[in-house]
Amino acid sequence: MLVKTYGAAVQGIDAIVVTIETVVEQGFSFCMVGLPDTAVKESYQRVQAAMTQSGTGWPRRKVTINLSPADVRKEGAAYDLPIAIGALAADGKIPPESLEGMMIMGELSLDGSLLPIKGVLPMAIKARSLGFRGMIVPHDNATEAAVVNNLDVYGADSLRQVIDLLCGTVPLAPTQVDTRAEFAAESSVFDYDFAEVKGQEQVKRAFEVACAGGHNILLVGPPGSGKSMMAKRLPSILPPLTLQEALETTKIHSVAGKLKSGSRLLTTRPFRSPHHTISPVALVGGGANPMPGEISLAHNGVLFLDEFPEFSRSVLEVMRQPIEDRTISISRARYSIEYPAGFMLVASMNPCPCGYYNHPTRQCLCQPGAVDRYLNRISGPLLDRIDIQVEILPVDFDEMQSGRPGESSETIRQRVVSARKVQEERFSDCKGVHCNAQMTSRLLSTHVRPTPEAMKILRDTMIRLNMSARAYDRILKVSRTIADLAGSPDILPEHMREAVSYRALDRSGWGKY
Repeated sequence: MLVKTYGAAVQGIDAIVVTIETVVEQGFSFCMVGLPDTAVKESYQRVQAAMTQSGTGWPRRKVTINLSPADVRKEGAAYDLPIAIGALAADGKIPPESLEGMMIMGELSLDGSLLPIKGVLPMAIKARSLGFRGMIVPHDNATEAAVVNNLDVYGADSLRQVIDLLCGTVPLAPTQVDTRAEFAAESSVFDYDFAEVKGQEQVKRAFEVACAGGHNILLVGPPGSGKSMMAKRLPSILPPLTLQEALETTKIHSVAGKLKSGSRLLTTRPFRSPHHTISPVALVGGGANPMPGEISLAHNGVLFLDEFPEFSRSVLEVMRQPIEDRTISISRARYSIEYPAGFMLVASMNPCPCGYYNHPTRQCLCQPGAVDRYLNRISGPLLDRIDIQVEILPVDFDEMQSGRPGESSETIRQRVVSARKVQEERFSDCKGVHCNAQMTSRLLSTHVRPTPEAMKILRDTMIRLNMSARAYDRILKVSRTIADLAGSPDILPEHMREAVSYRALDRSGWGKY
């Protein structure tokens, strides 16, 4: 008998349907074709043991399994369950008609229990788009798949439970998740709040501008001045995720296996903070079995690089193209995939190797030229891609011991959301552009209109500091965001002065004695 069961393979962050064709006939052998990797080939031993422990047993005849399409490589242990169910159905132990319109995926343990797998959410989205009526997955993945509406998702604990479900002997209720209600309830819950930050009003303002326009930001300051502390609070003032953004972000984390057991939608923007010893592949993605890197895991959120100059030059340089294009294309001999990488870059660094250059009370102990060499670890083209560069100084004692609370994240967030709404209306006809940081040169000339006085300030600054054309564009984008926060259709001189003040590393004499 020929039986077809349906699973899925993940390519990038999307899934394609894999048909598992099983034939049981006269003889005694086992053959699996269809470009399986080692983990899939080893499924025979796992499935055989799981069937025995579940009270059934592998068919004692010739079994041939084809994984179609044959030119797509099948990877991982997630095909254990559909292979087992296909073999049982072809052997007459499960009604073949019960498999119609059902996608089945799961890894089997030797005792017949089901183990969680990666990439369930994109599989469920693909199943719904192709009109599948239901999906059977391990219990730990059920809530993740159930966020997809109009698809019956059954979470099973064991192979025996799946067999009983398909035979109709023991009913199993589909998992129910009210996606919109849970998303609305949890989208404003944060662990950190800017109300806890004492002083640093200028830096808070820079963060507000950065979040309002989606700009990259670099903090330069001595140890203990609060760079990391404030960066961790940045997601609390970013605009809330839309449901579409949440689905896209959750898909990436699902493919990477970063979702916890029983997870549903990610309701807050991701905050990724890799260590400075990270490799280029771990940052951008890829590998022998391609996986999303940190810049993709930070999609729709924040990528925080602490101790910026300590990252290797090769790691930093691979970010230049994704920062501009908001996607990362990875091409290898065996595959070519594309991951989204629309992140907001937040970086922090000490001003010099000892950390106390420009400190108000402590003396810098670095040798002459050391500050300049330290800054030169970051290339000029990469610095140009960081819209806001702000210097941060330590908070004095009186400010620290003050009991006066700072402005809350919720208050700042309301202003950020208002500015983003203005930008959404402005770019409503521009596909892929949602905030000022994403403006192209054509959009800049259309939507950024400085007054003559404001343009004179920019001209004088460009000449005095010998800035690049990219820095010119960045200043205009930031000034547009500042004007949006102020509710001004035009860019006034005060908006331009503030935008120019956010180019700390372009100032004449920085890093030189």
